[in-house]
Amino acid sequence: MQILLILHTFCSFISTKPSAMLEKEFKYYIDNQVKLVEKYNNKYIVIVGNDVIGAYDNEIKAYIESVKKYKLGSFLIQLCKPGKENYTQTFHSRAIFA
Repeated sequence: MQILLILHTFCSFISTKPSAMLEKEFKYYIDNQVKLVEKYNNKYIVIVGNDVIGAYDNEIKAYIESVKKYKLGSFLIQLCKPGKENYTQTFHSRAIFA
């Protein structure tokens, strides 16, 4: 019985789309970036749902304090800076596709 419960929990976890995890929090950051930068520029902010629950000078402190109150995967740590380039990454490749 315990094995079935563990297997069900594992299958439920892996069937969750990774892109859906923290989607709400990331959308909140993007939609409110200008306002958040005015208040938290160059801070690592922790977002749960549509709320900033903390602002820290470094990401380690943000993580340590957040896991005390929230489970992993339920909060987003984001460096709060202006511009799209601060939440996107571009990767270059020399691969050729035929």
